[in-house]
Amino acid sequence: MPEAVQKRNRKRPGSSQAGPKAKKAHAEKPDVKGKKRSQPVTAPPRYEDEEESSADEEVFEDGLEGDDIMEEDAVPEAAAQSANKDPNAARESHKAQKVLQEQRKAAKPHSSLLIEAKRAWGLARQKNISKTERAKHVHALMNVVRGKVHEIVFKHDASRIIQTVVKYGGQKERNEIAIELKGKYKELAQSKYSKFLVSKLIRFCPTHRTSILQEFQGSILRLVLHREASSVLADAFELWGNAYERSLLLQDFYGKEATLLTMTQGSEQEKENSKKGLKGLLEGVEPERRKRVLSAVQGNLTTIFNNSDKGAVSHALVHRVFWEYLCAINELEDVAEREKLRREMFESCQDTLAEIVHTKDGSRVVREFIAQGTAKDRKQIVKTLKPHVERMCKDDEAQLVLFTALDIIDDTKLTGKSLVADIVASASTLYTSPQGRRSLIYLVSPRTRRHFTPAQINLLAETDAARSQTSKKDDKLRTEEVCKAASESLLSWITKNGADIMRDPGGSLVVTEVMLYSEGDKSAASESLLNLLAAPYPSSDPANPHIITLPHASRVYKTLLQGGPFSHDTKEIVRSPLFSSADFANQFVGIVGMENTLAMARDDGAFIVAVLCERAAESDELRKTLKGWFTAELRKELEKEKDRRGRTVLLQQIASLS
Repeated sequence: MPEAVQKRNRKRPGSSQAGPKAKKAHAEKPDVKGKKRSQPVTAPPRYEDEEESSADEEVFEDGLEGDDIMEEDAVPEAAAQSANKDPNAARESHKAQKVLQEQRKAAKPHSSLLIEAKRAWGLARQKNISKTERAKHVHALMNVVRGKVHEIVFKHDASRIIQTVVKYGGQKERNEIAIELKGKYKELAQSKYSKFLVSKLIRFCPTHRTSILQEFQGSILRLVLHREASSVLADAFELWGNAYERSLLLQDFYGKEATLLTMTQGSEQEKENSKKGLKGLLEGVEPERRKRVLSAVQGNLTTIFNNSDKGAVSHALVHRVFWEYLCAINELEDVAEREKLRREMFESCQDTLAEIVHTKDGSRVVREFIAQGTAKDRKQIVKTLKPHVERMCKDDEAQLVLFTALDIIDDTKLTGKSLVADIVASASTLYTSPQGRRSLIYLVSPRTRRHFTPAQINLLAETDAARSQTSKKDDKLRTEEVCKAASESLLSWITKNGADIMRDPGGSLVVTEVMLYSEGDKSAASESLLNLLAAPYPSSDPANPHIITLPHASRVYKTLLQGGPFSHDTKEIVRSPLFSSADFANQFVGIVGMENTLAMARDDGAFIVAVLCERAAESDELRKTLKGWFTAELRKELEKEKDRRGRTVLLQQIASLS
């Protein structure tokens, strides 16, 4: 037997030596309850070590004794060789290892405490127990660790035990632990294991949150660049802190001078002042001090961007400071100085802009650079964002950056090739989400109140003033060119995939907007949509109902036959100049045919057929055709059930054909 094989077979590993079980695949991991930080568009979707993650606990449980396992190299060579010769020798060798292992455990600090705590912990963390029973076990566990938390919490297994107390315990137990760990939070936040405990205490102990965050002051910049501690600060800022608590995390970025002058005692007045951030700090400040503070902020931000590999660039905490800095330099009276400072910051972060677009403040920063930048700057920004267009379309904040680029950049050939083409190419994956639908609709119908809230429109309008000074092209012309760049591909997409899109409630909204407001020949897309109506009615397959029976699809055909949407402000139909409802009505008659049209008139499609008859007033040929379809006998049949939905309106329109 080869020597390598002999070495591999010298010892049969025991069950405790087989190593931890394989981790569960994340692909089918259920959504974690509770708030989560927004994720950068530059990173693929991933699951972090969240506090409530049951997968973490399972992995940890399987590998709990991993540190206590004897190394295979520690087995004496002679014992291993004899194990191959004598079957009983392996058993004796294993017993010897177990004895040695127990001795090593007993020699460790707090060994008896940890053994007892693990026993209670195993009961407290069970999933299928009542709340009362869990509370009893947590209380017993707390009695074991009380007074010793600060001594054992840095151990990976003990840290998980204390987290269980915080997660399932009452507020009394949580506050006890928070008080006992006072003065150690900065050290805990930098630990690979105990950082999760700090995040839990920040979340579950609001009365101690301020004191915990104050322990970080003076080291915020270093902690934000720390591999472990940065996530603690990011969670505290983005998920759990109030305005005052967030301001505590920002003060270090303003420089040492500002930190010394803004240290508060916690009074209500001081809290209100601190909430104003950098703007409040600079109010009424002499020019020289303002210059020093802005220089300190710029230096700290530059440090963050120069260490982009640390991950701090993507944190909302950094984005807030960045946005406050840009707002502050916009207040400077010296235009040359203002442009100089903005240019310096842009050059330091231009390659990492895609990592900050996913937060509200980060999105504002990038939109400000687009609005204030030169044509060369805008081209660089588009180049940086291009690989991430699809992810940006699906993010509430990041998509505003794309919309601003389409609104401001004069080079529509650049935006057409780099942004519009990528958005349309991803249409099949975008129309299923509200964010993705807005990205598609914005190409043909920007800032429409039908699909964009007043808050979103106001956010986009923030850069309008700068656009009027930095962009030369007429706004209407730019919008038309963007629409033209997207229209052909969108219409082609509807032509090919109309059946699937129309069955999705959200997809039907996109179809309506594209058909009404895109440019170009829409006959092929109209034919694709009308072919769905030409299918046998009613459908013989309950699992695949006829398209007209779907309320959202029915609204699409009604809107297209009307020529536009109904305005609740004017109480009228707002007809689109880019869509011919008369042509659509003629195609309707030719493709759907008499049999299906009359069947729909008798059933779910009464309103659709009523609008079709209304369009007949614009064409003598269409009116003559429809009049021939609705015979006196059919009218009598329809009049027998006047109370049915849409029947009265339909009869009125049929009467107008005469």
